[in-house]
Amino acid sequence: MKSVAIVLAGGSGSRMKSRQKKQYLLLGDYPVLWYSLRAFQNCPRIDEIVLVCGEGEEERCRREFAEGYGFSKIGKIVHGGRERYHSVYAGLKAAGSCDWVLIHDGARPFVDQNMLDRIFEGLAECPACAVGMPVKDTIKMRDQEGYVEQTLPREKLWMIQTPQSFSYPLIWQAYRELMRREQALSEVEEDMIRITDDAMVVETILHVPVKLIEGSYENMKITTPEDLILAENLAKRWRFKKTEKI
Repeated sequence: MKSVAIVLAGGSGSRMKSRQKKQYLLLGDYPVLWYSLRAFQNCPRIDEIVLVCGEGEEERCRREFAEGYGFSKIGKIVHGGRERYHSVYAGLKAAGSCDWVLIHDGARPFVDQNMLDRIFEGLAECPACAVGMPVKDTIKMRDQEGYVEQTLPREKLWMIQTPQSFSYPLIWQAYRELMRREQALSEVEEDMIRITDDAMVVETILHVPVKLIEGSYENMKITTPEDLILAENLAKRWRFKKTEKI
């Protein structure tokens, strides 16, 4: 059973307000992207890593991460597309024929081995899994005038994270249909496609249920400068908690 991790590292990071893309910013002693690549490198159930970077950054990623840090599982490095789902599609094409695929945002540095174990346990029961955690706050829907439209039941709400994991034939079928539908749209209608995560593609196109797997409140996504400050504090703790070597 071959498992491939697709790591997305092609975002522009405009909200970070930095000349350097967020995945390359230093978090402690290493770039943000290093942490998740290290987790997949050290996971015995992952056979290969497909790294999806920005256009023109392929050689940098190969030199810095595959060669410089010795991430030998990086088998392919490809550039992504205009939207996140275009980048995932590029990663799926590069992954080729495999059994399982884990799709992860490179801006989430704190995926760990326990989480990856839970994912594979979930895949044994369901071909579509997404990690996440229950929300802590009360969530309200806002109407167009800025008033509360509805208070949602907190006990049913989860904030979704990555990795999101699937049977390769399932996610490949879903993305191929998504791309077919996009090509069928006119330029005016193209904005109708609103895909925020991979589970949504499987849910809406193939109507396959997605199993929720416990992630971690530490499995944060670095998007803004404030996130980077919090991640710096977490990285200090991880230097004491995580002792496995590449």
